[in-house]
Parts: sequence; structure tokens; C-alpha cells
Amino acid sequence: MTDQTIDTLPQEERPTWPAIVKGFRCKCPNCGKGKLLHSYLKVNDTCANCGQELFHHRADDGPAYLTILLVGHLLAPALHVTYVGLRPSPWAMAIGFSIACVALSLFLLPRLKGAVVGFQWARKMHGFDDSK
Repeated sequence: MTDQTIDTLPQEERPTWPAIVKGFRCKCPNCGKGKLLHSYLKVNDTCANCGQELFHHRADDGPAYLTILLVGHLLAPALHVTYVGLRPSPWAMAIGFSIACVALSLFLLPRLKGAVVGFQWARKMHGFDDSK
């Protein structure tokens, strides 16, 4: 075979949604069993279960932007409904929604980082392509 025919052969497909779900569960996007993170936001270099290299990821600021987007879209309507329906004191709303905002952000951030790494793995981005 020539080099040109090797480049045109179909590569193994990696399903995107299962990889995103595995990443959201903070598991390896390849096997779904090994841990993706070894501390709050640090991605393991390789999966302890299947040996998949994970150091290629380029999650950078994407998970933080997604966290802000989701938390804002969840808490803004809740803030409006609470204010209109219950009319709590301003201090009660400020304290309650501040705690909710911080808790939801801390819960979502590592999961969204895992989802971004899973997406990158499934789409063979940033060095996750085995053919090179």
C-alpha cells in the first residue's frame, strides 16, 4: 500500500456521548473504570486500569466556562422564582444563594473537566489520535 491509501483508511470510531458520560463520572473515557482525576482537578497521566494516556488533554478554561454557564442558568431563574414567590429577606437570599452557587460550582467543575477530557478523547483531539 502507498502512503496515500494508508491515510484514507477508516480509523476506529470512538463514540462521543459514552466518552462524555464516562468523563462526567470522573472515569477513564476509554474503559470507564479507572479514575480520571487524582486530586480535585488534576488529570492522571495514564489510566491505572487500561493504560490509556490522558496527559494530552487541553481542558484549560473550558470546564470553568461551562460551570459558570450552567450555574448561572440554574440559579438565575431560581432566584427570580424565590424572590417573587416567597419574598425572603435580602440577607437570607444572599446567604442561601451564595452557598448554593459555591456548592453547585464545586460539584460541577471536576465533572465538567472530565466531560471535556472525554470529548477530546472521543474526537481524537490534542494528541489522543493513536494513528500518529
